[in-house]
Amino acid sequence: MNILLVYAHPEPRSLTGALKDFAVQHLRAREHAVQVSDLYAMGWKAALDGADRLDRDPAARFDASLDSQYAYAHGTQSADIAAEQDKLRWADAVLFHFPLWWFSMPAIMKGWFERVYAYGFGYGVGEHSDKRWGDRYGEGMLAGKRAMLVVTTGGWAPHYGPRGINGPLDDLLFPIHHGMLFYPGFDVLPPFAVHRTGRMDDARYAETTAALAQRLDTLWTQAPIPFRRQNAGDYLIPELTLRPELAPGVVGYAAHLADHPA
Repeated sequence: MNILLVYAHPEPRSLTGALKDFAVQHLRAREHAVQVSDLYAMGWKAALDGADRLDRDPAARFDASLDSQYAYAHGTQSADIAAEQDKLRWADAVLFHFPLWWFSMPAIMKGWFERVYAYGFGYGVGEHSDKRWGDRYGEGMLAGKRAMLVVTTGGWAPHYGPRGINGPLDDLLFPIHHGMLFYPGFDVLPPFAVHRTGRMDDARYAETTAALAQRLDTLWTQAPIPFRRQNAGDYLIPELTLRPELAPGVVGYAAHLADHPA
């Protein structure tokens, strides 16, 4: 398999960095082809702005969507954006390694999504009609590929449990899983989360890497999170609301999980 790792941590000697290194070594030892986008080492520009379209008139009003659409369609995107899109086309699976900072990914990784997911690539694809509302939420440019988050947190696992003060981890990650990965078509695997990172000793690190190795070895056989596909009949179009007979009484994130994987 071709596997891309998108990694965001400013300290290579961090636990996040060590797990990224372990994953690369483990995957290559099993003869997978691996590429790494180390965003801090690359000096990745996080901000989406007019400079991302190379032929843009600097005096013209900047429109994030329309300028992105034009640049993608006419081959005038910034080179760093085009290179990451090529990596995504190449990859069969993508791993995102990052620490949970302020209940989300580091800003540099959020900027990776904002810039790489150009109009026509990450969104704005497919037919919009009274039967379909674009190729998204289970369809799109990245359909057929798999994605998994490798997330580290400083808090205890119970802090992210069903009644934990920080909220359930699955709820915190829903905007990433459903909105940033499932939206353009990825099959999204359950996350690999490591908690209480400040209390990592050699024995626990060995247990953690063994568990990560097992997840890496089953990247293509694990069942993905069973998100409902937008155009498969579960949603009214163009309202894009769940049909009332499905999951009656259930609201919020849980309503978008099917009883069985698609």
